[in-house]
Amino acid sequence: MNKELDPLHILVVDDEQDLRDGSERILTRMGFKVSTAARGDEGLKILEKEPVAIVLLDLKMPGMDGMEVLGHIKKINEDIIVIVITGFATVETAIEAMKKGAYDFIPKPFEPDHLRIVIHRAQEKVQLLQEAKKLEKERQRTLADLDAEKSRTRSIIEALPSGVVVTNTEGTVVLMNPAFLWYLGLDANLKPGKKIEEYINDKGFCKMVRDLSQGGCEKMKEPPSYEFALPDNKFLLAEGQVIANEEKECLGAVVILVDITAMKALDRLKSEFVTKVSHELRSPLSTIHEQLVMVEKTPNNEQYLLSRAREKTQGLISLIGDLLDLSRIESGHIGQEMKPVALDELLKNIVDFIRTQAESRNQTLTLELPDKPLPKITTDHMALETIFGNLIANAIKYTQEGGKILVKAQLVDDNQIRVDVEDNGYGIEARQLDKIFDKFFRVKTDKTRYITGTGLGLSLVKTLVDKMGGKILVESEPDQGSTFSVLLPLESKKEN
Repeated sequence: MNKELDPLHILVVDDEQDLRDGSERILTRMGFKVSTAARGDEGLKILEKEPVAIVLLDLKMPGMDGMEVLGHIKKINEDIIVIVITGFATVETAIEAMKKGAYDFIPKPFEPDHLRIVIHRAQEKVQLLQEAKKLEKERQRTLADLDAEKSRTRSIIEALPSGVVVTNTEGTVVLMNPAFLWYLGLDANLKPGKKIEEYINDKGFCKMVRDLSQGGCEKMKEPPSYEFALPDNKFLLAEGQVIANEEKECLGAVVILVDITAMKALDRLKSEFVTKVSHELRSPLSTIHEQLVMVEKTPNNEQYLLSRAREKTQGLISLIGDLLDLSRIESGHIGQEMKPVALDELLKNIVDFIRTQAESRNQTLTLELPDKPLPKITTDHMALETIFGNLIANAIKYTQEGGKILVKAQLVDDNQIRVDVEDNGYGIEARQLDKIFDKFFRVKTDKTRYITGTGLGLSLVKTLVDKMGGKILVESEPDQGSTFSVLLPLESKKEN
């Protein structure tokens, strides 16, 4: 039983004393609280003062008859279960009472077992009504909580300084905050409900949103991002995420817009600064370098000191060259001129050009190509020269005199080319392998500390390979040598 009405309160309204007393004894033994009334008006007074769950009501009573009392009971509380007692009425009378709201009827005279059966049914009905009320209260409370949570969430989203837009699986905007409208220069009163293309005219952005909305990017390790420019020299970065339910079904997408105009301006100033400083230093250093070369050729001079000076100035010139390359990459001037490139021909030219460096150290530099010409790669020619020029030059620099360098190219899986640059030089310790692609990092050991370098070469290589959609791998052991492997797709991607 429900503890709120435990024990249930039953009211017996009948003008016969024996029936009232007998019913009270039976129902009390069943565990119910029982009240009795000899007249209809007495019973209604009890109902107005106490919570009654079930009423046993005689239809034939002096004064107010049962039908009239039934009508008053339903006005007081429709949930009260009324069981009519009839001894003289016909079945039609009982049916009429049930049409007016009675739950059941029991004829006079009735046996105790018959009364127990009818009351048990009525008790189950009361419990069902109580449970239904409880569930309805829970539902209303849940709806109220959801509505409050929805209101709080909407308030938070609208207060965010970043632009937020939410779409469904059709790519239709279902929610957007004021910052989103402000970033895009849209009317603040613009409402959701239209396709994303109707809010922003940028094909790349809209494609990202549509792909996300349909769950097309949910398997990516990192959320996709997209940079785009607005007409007023404003730059925005969009980052999106798929919205999924507990069954991992895509419900749509949420995209965040962040203003990166200041960051872009800072990058531009940095690139301009590097370019300016590099150009200012290159000319005098080149002059000093040429003069030192001329001095070296004259008699009676300290050849060692002059050689070291020339070596240092050459290192500075290399540093400036790497800084300029880095500036061009970051400004988008390298890696953008996409055209078919014959990699085998490019590697031959690089190896032929750089072989004199290897020969000056008594090293063997070998190029190994497949018998069948490699398919052309659609990419930037200058970027490829920078990648493999740096890798081969590093192999020569970090290999002892008399060492061996092998450059090997091959087609892999019919969709990418692999180029390995192997040497049997000084090698790299395992603890340093995860740092070698960092800017200005150089491997320093007793054997390499006198080797000059900028620490930018491998960083440039990694940046360019990533822009092409490729991978660079390295395997190395100290005193055993290193192998740098570059995997490039035949169709390199062009980053925006």
